[in-house]
Amino acid sequence: MNGVGAVLRWWRQVPARDAVLALVVTAALLYGSYGEAHPSTTAYFHGGHHLPHTPTAALILVAVACLALIWRRRWPVAVLGVSVAAATIYTLLGYVNGAVLVAPMIALYTVASQVTVRQAVAYGLGTLVVLGSASISVNPLGPFGGAVVILPFMTAVVVIAGIAVANRRAYVDSIRDRAEQDARRRLDEERLRIARELHDVVAHTMATINVQAGVAAHVLSTRPDVVAESLQAIKTASKEGLRELRAILNVLRQADDADPTQPAPGTARLEDLIAGARRAGLQTSLTVTGQQVPLPAAVDLAAYRIIQESLTNTIRHAGPATAAVSVGYHHDELRIDVTDTGRGQPATAGNGGHGLAGMRERAAAVGGTVEAGPGPAGGFRVAARLPLGDTRIDAMEGTRP
Repeated sequence: MNGVGAVLRWWRQVPARDAVLALVVTAALLYGSYGEAHPSTTAYFHGGHHLPHTPTAALILVAVACLALIWRRRWPVAVLGVSVAAATIYTLLGYVNGAVLVAPMIALYTVASQVTVRQAVAYGLGTLVVLGSASISVNPLGPFGGAVVILPFMTAVVVIAGIAVANRRAYVDSIRDRAEQDARRRLDEERLRIARELHDVVAHTMATINVQAGVAAHVLSTRPDVVAESLQAIKTASKEGLRELRAILNVLRQADDADPTQPAPGTARLEDLIAGARRAGLQTSLTVTGQQVPLPAAVDLAAYRIIQESLTNTIRHAGPATAAVSVGYHHDELRIDVTDTGRGQPATAGNGGHGLAGMRERAAAVGGTVEAGPGPAGGFRVAARLPLGDTRIDAMEGTRP
């Protein structure tokens, strides 16, 4: 019983299509071989050649050559060897071998589709030499009669077909690998984008809360009105920060949704950003020049975050100061200048340098640049140049009569 169970488990591992193919080929080739041994006419046996007597037991070799195909995908080379050996023995016994040669050809095709081109050609030549030599030596139809003539063509066709399938499989695999690499790259880029968003939101909110909390603690006993204003600014900043964090987390939770539920921050919200900076105690002005045009989403978000990070760094490091934000729409680029009158910012401003580095990365992602350093009249200056592409030109053409 254990042996029967092992056979059943072993049989279940065989692909169904391979088993069906092998059984169909076995039935067809047994029928063909039997028909070759019992032709309806013997007119084609001439020149001293006679119809060989093919006992039914000899057809077992045909069955072996065919049934071995059940395992052609698991052990392709071994199956080729078994099939060729069975067909060769059948041929050397002097029987007509036209039908039985189909089984080794199927095995050869499987091998050629799984090995290199050089190996496929080598296996094809080896199969041709073995089967061809056996057929020529004892062919009842003459040295070059029957299957001997078509055997080279059969071998060439199956080898070429196997190589073509192997090349196609390699091409599909390369496309799949490239698609997986692109998916991983997009995933990494999305993770980096979310990390930047979280950094900008948290840094801006916490900087505002920290400054206002410091002011409230400093004047707690002497200026209750200022304390109330600071607490209101903290409440507003924390509420705004929580709203943006919730929007980012909603994107993470609803990654499969077609559209985000919250609009991404952009230049349309600069007034709110400037108002938040003023509530944090930084007197900030906003100047917009040039003809305003709709910005690409990536440029719009990058512009907003660069200004937000600049103001956050000013609140953190500039001390008592004022800030000026200038946004200029030019022919082919958006120019952003954020300057302050404070004591300047250290080289590592923005969480160990991540703030300035993040601004440069955001600008580079859309093909722009960011320059940051001491201003010409003191303080600190951040200058960003973000390309508009064809947006400006399309907008100008849209205004023509």
